[in-house]
Amino acid sequence: MTAVPYSRITGTGGYLPPRRVSNDDFVQLLAARGLETSDAWIVERTGIRARHFVDDGVNSSDLALEASRRALEAAGRSAAEVDLIIVATSTPDMVFPSTATILQAKLGVHGCPAFDVQAVCSGFVYALSVADAMIRAGSARCALIVGAEVFSRILDFDDRTTCVLFGDGAGAVVLEASDEPGILATELHADGRHAGILCVPGTVSGGQVLGHPLLRMDGQAVFKLAVGVLENAARAVLAKAGRTEADIDWLIPHQANIRIMNGTARKLKLAPERLVVTVDEHGNTSAASVPLALDAAVRSGRVQRGETVLLEGVGGGFTWGAVLLDF
Repeated sequence: MTAVPYSRITGTGGYLPPRRVSNDDFVQLLAARGLETSDAWIVERTGIRARHFVDDGVNSSDLALEASRRALEAAGRSAAEVDLIIVATSTPDMVFPSTATILQAKLGVHGCPAFDVQAVCSGFVYALSVADAMIRAGSARCALIVGAEVFSRILDFDDRTTCVLFGDGAGAVVLEASDEPGILATELHADGRHAGILCVPGTVSGGQVLGHPLLRMDGQAVFKLAVGVLENAARAVLAKAGRTEADIDWLIPHQANIRIMNGTARKLKLAPERLVVTVDEHGNTSAASVPLALDAAVRSGRVQRGETVLLEGVGGGFTWGAVLLDF
């Protein structure tokens, strides 16, 4: 394969497990554990009204498979035409092999490179950036990029400040070599000094879990960092592409907290109706949130071909990044 000038998204797909968990469901769940919360308390602080949880026996690769099938169908491609698979996840099916290789087998294909990217809630933006670089370098021509998570498995249901935030799901895109502009620029960053503000500080050793195997988060510290780095990443990626704020048709940020999302839109002087919001029904699905929101916007008819879209992610690590693209 030879190098090509651009990569372009040709299809999107998303999948949420059927079990919808409303805020009222959480009120009852936490009450049984002696904790108080309310729909109003959750909505006011996060914008979340519901999220979806997997049933027992359902893994990230299962969600990824459904999202991938829908993305491939939208792109008019078969799984056999895919020559690169990247899965962004913080909740893999197992320690190894990668969820990407498990997905590859479930798709019924073999031989192409397949690997996971672990950048937590920035994972899909990282994975899309890697796939773009590989396609431009001539290493692939038709890539499947997936964000898939089962965060319900790592939540501490005795911590009402975190367990109400997250949900399960998967989103996927097909990214293909193109002679027309698609992905215009990417921007990736990390600062490991802040690893402790959002983490699951446990590991497996000698057949036992060492440390704390459930999610921990310093919400105020995450909020403070997120707003600033998202604005900086947006301005950097616009500068790389030779574009301005006025060129953005749609902002699709990581769906973590409506206040962070609205704050980013205001800093970029974007009208509220140009912000794609799915956090109200999806919750925070980590690496799946950006591709799920993109797919929802495409399938609802909001995002149209030729429009300019800014994707942004921010998450544990601390990681953040942005992708500017012409859809």
